[in-house]
Amino acid sequence: MKILAVETSTEYCSVALWQDGTVNERCELVGQRHSEVLMAMVDALLKDAALGIKDVDGIAFGKGPGSFTGVRIACGVAQGLALGLDVNVVGVCTLQALAEASGKEKVIAALDARMGELYLAAYERRAGSWETVIEPCLCRADTAPAVSGDNWFGAGSGFAVSPSTNSGQALSAHYGKQLAGVDAQAVPQAGAVARLGAGEFARGNAVDAALALPLYLRDKVALKTSERAL
Repeated sequence: MKILAVETSTEYCSVALWQDGTVNERCELVGQRHSEVLMAMVDALLKDAALGIKDVDGIAFGKGPGSFTGVRIACGVAQGLALGLDVNVVGVCTLQALAEASGKEKVIAALDARMGELYLAAYERRAGSWETVIEPCLCRADTAPAVSGDNWFGAGSGFAVSPSTNSGQALSAHYGKQLAGVDAQAVPQAGAVARLGAGEFARGNAVDAALALPLYLRDKVALKTSERAL
């Protein structure tokens, strides 16, 4: 089976191809240029594999949380390609993709959600599969849900936010000695989305393209002038 994956929830744009357990990936730092470069990256990835788009059997995408525009781009491209190919899709949580890529067994994944808040979830690998310990949520560092035990690994930009926003260092301090390490530079990438997506396809959890939905944890993306003043 061949699964194409796209991930655009941060300033990075990445695409990956899963072929019977082997993953090839391309990733670029593009800022806000995802819509300009994504399809060219897909085309280059498939050409490297000597494949055409019609050879793809399914689509996986990073469904969020993350940049509202970026998440919508990934979902829209996944839907468009899947509809044209008449294949199913799988949406993969970007926080779980962080956990998958970390190589660790217990992961607290956090992305900077701006406005002093974080997108956060926690996962533990049990019997080869990820179990959700904290469901994806929007929180401040000081209100992040508790986890039990030690040897947790922190992954994602939520651990790198400037201390002045009361998020970055505060998040590490919040979990304290429960953390065995942190990679604040980690970003969700399509390779991890492809691997997780392949598992969902194997379990029969893929859906029709029309049912593909982004994961939004915040309804409001901007503050009014009066709110910023406060």
